[in-house]
Amino acid sequence: MSKGEHLGELEELILLTVGSLHDEAYGVSIMDEIKAQSGRDLNVSAVHAVLKRLETKGFLKSWMGGATQERGGRRKRYFTLTQAGKAVLDQSMSYRMRLYKNIPDISFNFSS
Repeated sequence: MSKGEHLGELEELILLTVGSLHDEAYGVSIMDEIKAQSGRDLNVSAVHAVLKRLETKGFLKSWMGGATQERGGRRKRYFTLTQAGKAVLDQSMSYRMRLYKNIPDISFNFSS
């Protein structure tokens, strides 16, 4: 994996969320899903910055949706995983699982 292919924690979280939202992944829906699933508060500017960076890396592609009344006629930019984005997630998840499986299978007793 080259340097540009390594994912930061927030990049990985956003890629996973885009994949799970499929065709409904746009800035606010991504931010809301991360909050619902992890309790983590993000601002939409941070989400958009990461989305742009992931698209530049080739891990996401985007398209403009139609204008809606609820957004005052503004259009939403939707995102989806590319083949490269899915591959980098697969590599990351494989690496994490290999490390996790290497944790000794011992009993952890935590007493007060």
